Amino acid sequence: MTYLIDRRLQSKNKSAVNRERFLRRYKGQIKDAVGRAIKGRSITDVENGEKVSIPVKDVGEPAFGHAHGGVWEVVNPGNREYLKGDQIARPKGGGGNGRGQAGNSEETSEDDFIFELSREEFMNYFFEDLELPHMVKTQLTATTDWKNQRAGYNMSGTPSNIHVLRSLRGALGRRIAVGGGSRKQLALAEEQLDGLLDDGAPDDNGDVIELRKLIHHLRTRLLAIPFIDPFDLRYTNRIKVPKPSTQAVMFCIMDVSGSMDETRKDTAKRFFILLYLFLKRVYDKIDVVFIRHHTAASEVDEHEFFNSRESGGTVVSSALHLLNKVLDERYGGGQWNSYVAQASDGDNWDNDSVLCRQLLINTIMPKVQYYTYVEITDGPQQNLWEQYAGVLDHHAHFAMQKIVTPADIYPVFRELFKKQVK
Repeated sequence: MTYLIDRRLQSKNKSAVNRERFLRRYKGQIKDAVGRAIKGRSITDVENGEKVSIPVKDVGEPAFGHAHGGVWEVVNPGNREYLKGDQIARPKGGGGNGRGQAGNSEETSEDDFIFELSREEFMNYFFEDLELPHMVKTQLTATTDWKNQRAGYNMSGTPSNIHVLRSLRGALGRRIAVGGGSRKQLALAEEQLDGLLDDGAPDDNGDVIELRKLIHHLRTRLLAIPFIDPFDLRYTNRIKVPKPSTQAVMFCIMDVSGSMDETRKDTAKRFFILLYLFLKRVYDKIDVVFIRHHTAASEVDEHEFFNSRESGGTVVSSALHLLNKVLDERYGGGQWNSYVAQASDGDNWDNDSVLCRQLLINTIMPKVQYYTYVEITDGPQQNLWEQYAGVLDHHAHFAMQKIVTPADIYPVFRELFKKQVK
């Protein structure tokens, strides 16, 4: 039986094993503390660690001790005022020489237990209960894709799969193991023969003759060991494993028209930064497509999406047309789970908003797994919101939320991407 002992040390020489055990034990309290901590945190600090506090009543553990038991009589030296059986009056006022006012409660209290979560731990708790909704394989056929994967070595196989280096290494080990005893005897016999000849022993000496026969026999045995044996051959082994065919792409669409002032653009950027961190952290392989639009839409890279200062009028349908084009050209064929997150202030041409609703209902929604629309405004819903509300009557995997202030980013994000109850 093998025992693995984890002796990794973290800061202040604390064992990582004990820390992980503590995090598992108080998972619920830590998640509540993380939820309280992020309410006052800016989006730029979302990836930093956090000092969290847990009420001491939640981390208290039972203590066991020995009671005195029986009847005890105690003599305290220096008592000049009281005798056995006297009743002692309660002193007036609080004890001690402190200047503060004493509390009314007679119970003692303790401070909350405070410790620091690392960056990785904080992000794990923050994103733990989030996911991309409806992450299913969209291909309706029951076929499974397979890929070949190396899985060690076999002792049998085809000649084309012989692993030469592994086979020669095995042959060398076998020759060393099989001929080890004979080599030791040969070296000893040669040393003894050299000693006799150095002492002047003649060639017809009985010991010399026996040693030469033994040396010849040992050399013959060593030469009889084959350089390579069929037992030494090793063949590369390959097995077929199922290849995950579920693929995901997230489209981030942001309105950068003139009606989106710097405050609203900053709020939209914060929402998408949080979404981007979530996607890159939770999912190893996912494509992210960034689309900016005013009167015209364009696909941009990550840096331009978050930093470009381009602005203009508002034609939301331009972004939806580009979205549909990219879906058909790069993510069609039923092989991809497609998701869309759109942020706008909702201000759009009336006729264009009607066109956007028709595009969503008839063209885009049948191709995507989940579509989220976030409207950033501190007033009543705009015409785009009113038109998008009609999409909910046709497609259940469409969601809408409103962000008024930056403080709404976290709750809106968690509401849109919370884990579904199975």
